[in-house]
Parts: sequence; structure tokens; C-alpha cells
Amino acid sequence: MDRRLGKFMIVAISVAAIVAFIWISNGLVKELAAQERERMDIWAKATQRLAKANVDSDFEFLLDIISANNSIPVLVTDNKGNISEFRNFSLPDKEDADKSLYADLSERNREYLSKRLSKALDGRDLKSVSRSNNHFIEVEMGQGAEQYIYYEDSSLLKSLSLYPYIQMTVTIILAVILYAALVYTKRAEQNRVWVGLSKETAHQLGTPISSLMAWSQYLETLGIDRDVTAEIDKDVKRLSIIADRFSKIGSLPEMQLEYINETVGRSLDYMKGRVSGRVSINMHLSDDDHGVRLSRPLIEWVMENLTKNAVDAMQGVGRIDITTGADHNIAWIEVKDTGKGIARKHFKTIFNPGYTTKKRGWGLGLTLVKRIIEEYHGGRIFVKESEPGVGTTFRIELRTV
Repeated sequence: MDRRLGKFMIVAISVAAIVAFIWISNGLVKELAAQERERMDIWAKATQRLAKANVDSDFEFLLDIISANNSIPVLVTDNKGNISEFRNFSLPDKEDADKSLYADLSERNREYLSKRLSKALDGRDLKSVSRSNNHFIEVEMGQGAEQYIYYEDSSLLKSLSLYPYIQMTVTIILAVILYAALVYTKRAEQNRVWVGLSKETAHQLGTPISSLMAWSQYLETLGIDRDVTAEIDKDVKRLSIIADRFSKIGSLPEMQLEYINETVGRSLDYMKGRVSGRVSINMHLSDDDHGVRLSRPLIEWVMENLTKNAVDAMQGVGRIDITTGADHNIAWIEVKDTGKGIARKHFKTIFNPGYTTKKRGWGLGLTLVKRIIEEYHGGRIFVKESEPGVGTTFRIELRTV
């Protein structure tokens, strides 16, 4: 639950930051767009007054207003859409950069500006478009003459319009990096705990195992029944195998070519003699045994873990079916039980450390199984199917040689 809450908080904070950035940036864009509209209204009025000016008019002031626009692209046309002047457009032919009269431009540049105007008009006439589009301003020139001013957003406004999307992209990338870093850090910490716990367990088991081996030999010298010491030797050997398994955690195990049916069969032969007689373990091995590079002690550990979990899920009464097979270059093992089943929402969480439905237990068995299969063998383990009250099927997939 804490992990889900952490993920939710990261997503919620990221979304809130993105919404805030977009809202603030859109506000700035609207404000700048309104300011540019006001500047163009002033520019249009200056153009109008200059056309109607008499000898007493302040020509220098009007010309200063017109020439002050050095950022907003502008086209001046007559009522038929014929362009007469332009400002602040980035032209294809750079030799016309200092010109402002349309007639003085090269044919390529004239065609470029005409296309920009036609695209803005979109087949409509200037009169109607000026009433619905803020980027067109109608100017009364006197004596029935009219001009139209078409302007585009400045490069600053266009950049600012893209800014929120750039912010959003950067925020998402940073959120992903942060989440990946947290996951990596947590996983690295878990790995250190796993390795430390496993190595320490193997080390701690070493002393009592050596002592038991010595006691077994001593009991034989006392004339104790050989069957008794033989059973002790079996358990000591079993403890040695367990210690060896723990010692392999944290280091790359030695991989050898092994065969699935043989490996599964050996692990289950051991389990059959140690589960209740009310549990039926049935093996359905494929006719063609498949070779896989694996660590036999670790795969046997996986099978024992899955079998023990199945016995616990059935509360000591039921049926376990072990099936092997292959599809193309993938060898698979399925462990099916008739236990209490798993709810679909827990199909993935059951592999998390600490997850358990038992009253006693650490919830590390399936986590260890997943680690062995996926990290050490490059395979996959998952819940193939499960239904509460009916049973569960685990599937292991390993790449064949």
C-alpha cells in the first residue's frame, strides 16, 4: 500500500506541476498576444493618420511609430489583397532583407509572402475575415479607399507558446528519471540485503553442519544403528545443499547444460517423501527432454519452493500437477495446484518481498523464486491462471540451448 501511495504521489505532483506550468504560461501567452494586438492597433492608426496627414501633421512622430515595429511580421494590402508593404518576415532570399516594398522583392520572395497571406485568408475575402480574425485589421484611408493589415505572432510569442509543452516534456522526463532512480536505489538496497542475509545464513549454517557430520561419525563408533546415522547423514547432506544454495545468492551461479525433465524429476522425488500422503504430486513430463543452461541447485530450490507453496495453499490436502514442455526455443514448467487460489489483482504483488497470506512466514519464497528465474537465468515466471477456491497455475519459461 505504501509503494502504491508513493507512486501516486509522484504522479500527482508531476501532473500538478505540469498543469501549473501550462496555466501560467498560457496566461503569459494571452497577455503578450493582447499587447501585440494593441501595438498593431496603434501601428494601424499611425498608418491611417500618415495617409491622411496634412502639412501640419507630425510626420516624424508617425514614422517613428511605424518604424518602431521590429519584431511583429506585418503585411499591408489593398482591398483586393494586393500586397504593398511588409515588415519583419524572414524571406527565402536574404538579399531582400533590408527592403520593405513588395514590388522591390525578388519573384521568389513575392511568391513566399503571397502564400503566407493566402494561407491566412483560407479562401475568404478580406472584409469578412477582418471581422472574425484578430490578425486582420481594416484601415480606412479616406475617399473610400481601404487597406488591410495582416500580422503574425512575433517569434517571442511563438516561442512562449511552445514553452509549456517543452516544460511538460522536461517535467515528464525528470519524473521518469526520478522514479527510475528511486526504483534502482530501492532495488540495489534490496539486493544488498538479499546478498548479506544469504551469505550470513550460509556462513552460520557451516558450523552446525560440520558439527553434525562429526557427531554422526562419532555415533557410528558407539555402535548406534546404521539406519539411524544414515538418516542423520541425509539431513546433514540436505543442510549442506541449502547452505550451498544460499552461498550462491549475490554471485553469478555456474551455469551448465541440464535437462528440464531430469532436473524437475530430481527435485520432486525429494519433495514426495516429505509432504502429506493426502497430497498427490503428479508429473506430466514431455516426451522430448529439453536442454537449458541453468544452475541445477537453484532450479531445484525453485521447484521445492513452488511445491511447498502449493501444499500450504491446499492446507495439506489436494493435487499438484507438474507439466513440462517447449514452444519454439522456450522450455516451460507449469506447477498447478487445487488450493485456495489468488485474486487477479495480486498476480504480480505476490512476488513482492514481504507479501504472504500465511500467519507465519516472511513472504520471501516467491521473491527468491522470481530472482533466481529472471535475474540469474534470464527467464520468466508468472501466474498463468488462478481462481479463488479452485487453484493456481505458475508457469516458468527458460530459453533452450
